[in-house]
Amino acid sequence: MISRSVGQSVGRSAGLIFIGLLAASSLPGQEYPKSPPAPLPLTPAPFPPFQEGLLANGLRILVVENRKQPIVSISLSFPGGNRYDAPGKEGLADMVAGLLTKGAGSRTAEQVSEAIEGAGGSLGAGAGPDFLTISATVLTPSLPLAFELVADAVVRPTFPESEVELLRTQTLSGLQVALSQPGLIADRAFRRELYGKHPYGAAPTPASTRAITREDLVAFHRSRIRPSGALLVLAGDIDLATATRLATGALKGWSGAPTTVSAPPAPPTRTATELVLVHRPGSVQSNILAGNLTFNPNDPRWYAARVANKVLGGGADSRLFLILREQKSWTYGAYSDLERRLGLGSFVANAEVRTEVTDSALAEMLFQLRRIGTEAVPAAELEAAKGALVGSYPLTIQTADQVAGAVGNARLMGLPSDYIQTYRVRLGAVTSEQASAAAKAAVRPDQLVIVIVGDAQKIYDKIKNLAPTRIVDVEGKPLAPEDLNPKAEVLDLDLSVLVPRRDSLAIMVQGAQLGWLRGVLEKTGEGFRYVEDTRIANFVSQTTTLDMDAKAEMKHVAQGGTIQGVAAAINVSFSGGRAKGSASTPGQDGQIKTIEIDTTFAPGTLDDNAVQALLPAFRWAPDARWTFQVLSTGQGEFRTMTLKVTGKDSVTVGGQAVECYTVELTGGQQPVNFWISTAAPHRLMKLTVVGAPIEMIRAN
Repeated sequence: MISRSVGQSVGRSAGLIFIGLLAASSLPGQEYPKSPPAPLPLTPAPFPPFQEGLLANGLRILVVENRKQPIVSISLSFPGGNRYDAPGKEGLADMVAGLLTKGAGSRTAEQVSEAIEGAGGSLGAGAGPDFLTISATVLTPSLPLAFELVADAVVRPTFPESEVELLRTQTLSGLQVALSQPGLIADRAFRRELYGKHPYGAAPTPASTRAITREDLVAFHRSRIRPSGALLVLAGDIDLATATRLATGALKGWSGAPTTVSAPPAPPTRTATELVLVHRPGSVQSNILAGNLTFNPNDPRWYAARVANKVLGGGADSRLFLILREQKSWTYGAYSDLERRLGLGSFVANAEVRTEVTDSALAEMLFQLRRIGTEAVPAAELEAAKGALVGSYPLTIQTADQVAGAVGNARLMGLPSDYIQTYRVRLGAVTSEQASAAAKAAVRPDQLVIVIVGDAQKIYDKIKNLAPTRIVDVEGKPLAPEDLNPKAEVLDLDLSVLVPRRDSLAIMVQGAQLGWLRGVLEKTGEGFRYVEDTRIANFVSQTTTLDMDAKAEMKHVAQGGTIQGVAAAINVSFSGGRAKGSASTPGQDGQIKTIEIDTTFAPGTLDDNAVQALLPAFRWAPDARWTFQVLSTGQGEFRTMTLKVTGKDSVTVGGQAVECYTVELTGGQQPVNFWISTAAPHRLMKLTVVGAPIEMIRAN
């Protein structure tokens, strides 16, 4: 009993003491800090000293030693980027880089892959605007293997014909998707306008990709992938002596310097802003790019320009994003960026906006571009921008491969030897005056290239007064304002070729078959009936039936099925110059939208589903072109469509190459490309929908 009482007494005493301390801590007059302490001064990043060497063959070596983990990253770069592509062979450097590891030395592509994966490492190569780089990351014990694989790739690539053709096929498939994306169309057009005939303005095309031969690849490798002038960077668990020994052994007998090339044409000099409107019929949004040339890579204004760009459009807390998205609700995002290149770099601001607000969004963007160079950056914005840049930079140089890439890029660009170590310090020292001055030099609102990709028919009149405006199509061919409103014609079809037929097309998505489309044309007592069935995995199950009279005039269209599990139906009759019926189709929100259709239509008007049924009846010839009116029964609206032959190509069907007209159909919700056999009866061989990674290829 006594011990229990003592324990309780001790417990109560401890509690009273704790309560007393709390009370004391709340005494009147007690002072506490009202703001966090000032940050410590920024100091250079604690990088280990760079170790540098030079092999007898002229290869420079730079080592960043870090023994914390048993990992080493290798980065070997050459002056062999896209700027060295031969005219008409754009994409050559990319293909060389893509093939260096697809067969080298005594190994096939599969054996190279098995070797590096068996060591738990990675190996790859790529080409940028200025440099071609091969890189590898391995555990320290596998360093000899990594050097062997890298050496084989740069000294002894085999460029197997089978791998060349496989990469060509993959590249063409990627280009097909890329050239259908409005953002990529805008980027290609912007660089073409910004850099003119300078190689920075060029980009691969299907034609240039097809023109590249194995001999071109071998010649490019022989002329550009040489040790003199190249840079080997190693980061991680290695020192200079080990790196020199391994590199000397692996690269034994390799010598030479890259072929001297003439200076490229200078980019255009602008004294006024120019606007290029890329007409993409049917676009529901406009992709806006606005920018200009800036500095050489080692210009001292770069640090202040980076801070100013962060304020303007360098993230979700920037002015462009907050105003165009958060305040105006015109876009999902608006940004700006500065790009460093060995030659002149560039500045670009971008946004994807709804078609109906294109003019307003562009006007606001131009206002913000002027403001950043004419108004002092407020202290709060300046400090927030510097803090974000300074704080995020260490995340970009954490791993061995990041360090190797950053160090190599800085040295290749001719930046100071302490660039990485002092980068944060230099950013943190930028003043408001310096940011404004750099912005004025880097962002020139009165000398911009502005590129807008969108439906020019809807936006041209709204934007033409914002800057002198040129209109081009997605391939860059000039258009006149009157081309935006083509007049519909009554089609002169050759109905004699409309014989009973069955079409079967495999639906491919990124090379894998996910469904099929089957069309059957039959003659009836009154004219023609076309039935089309479409199946795409579990997404689309749809049947369309079209009835036409003997002159191919519309009589009735019925469509039924499901799209992503949602039922859809169309039932419209055409008689006496009127179209009557209804359509229930999924809207953009996935909900069914039902519309009633009761409208007059002009003679020769087609249902939009009838175009494919009637393709053989068009009088096909090189440069043929038709503009006609359709009724989109699913949307309840008339549209003017244009069908034009753009060239010739071949499509392989059943192992046989079939010569085809390449045909573009515009004016619908999305442009469509057809490949129509040049020989009668002009069958559909292939179809792609612009903006979707889908192609349909004839199966019979």
